[in-house]
Amino acid sequence: MRIIATENYDAMSRQAANILSAQVIMKPDCTLGLATGSSPIGTYKVLIERYEQGDLDFSQVKSINLDEYVGLSPEHDQSYRYFMQHNLFDHINIDPANTNVPNGLAKDVKAECDRYNKVIEELGPIDVQVLGLGHDGHIGFNEPAEDFATLTHLVDLTDVTIEANARFFASANEVPRQALTMGIGTIMQAKKVIMVVSGKDKAEIVKKAFTGPVTPEVPASILQMHPDFVLIGDQDALSLL
Repeated sequence: MRIIATENYDAMSRQAANILSAQVIMKPDCTLGLATGSSPIGTYKVLIERYEQGDLDFSQVKSINLDEYVGLSPEHDQSYRYFMQHNLFDHINIDPANTNVPNGLAKDVKAECDRYNKVIEELGPIDVQVLGLGHDGHIGFNEPAEDFATLTHLVDLTDVTIEANARFFASANEVPRQALTMGIGTIMQAKKVIMVVSGKDKAEIVKKAFTGPVTPEVPASILQMHPDFVLIGDQDALSLL
């Protein structure tokens, strides 16, 4: 595990963007594993800026997103497909056919999970997987559990996650109670994993995940076992390490 400590959120975002930019330059047809949430927004902004400056070409890049809410259409402003379109895809020259997000409206959830696993298998292994970190240690929507889920699966969101995401909805009652998420096993198969984390409110879980035991009760702790994991955080988030 490598730790990159930065002064603030903007510096953290640039460091993460540096890794992703290098990957795209070295392997133009690479497969990127992407995340949503507030943590990677700054990173995506830097990538857009570099594309607009002519430094990056995403025309051959393929992307695989971690997760999606069950019950939200791609057009819903809180769906993760919508998030990716407005925070990255619509602003770069990536082929829409090469972007992949689970279908939250799938009537047959198991079939959708199987389909997504097949997509990952065909495009993988993921060259660089981007992650954020939940307050309870979840990565993607892999919540604390009795074991590590391997492949894409349906999850019931915990109260902690629902409360954390409620700020994006009119009320907590509108937050979906389920999601589809890439499994821990798939995340661990990525060649490189980078995690972006910022803020004092994440300091305790960062310490627990990366200095404590490896346990499915803290899903992110499994990253201690990854051969090429980079934790990128600002001073506040890394203050207890």
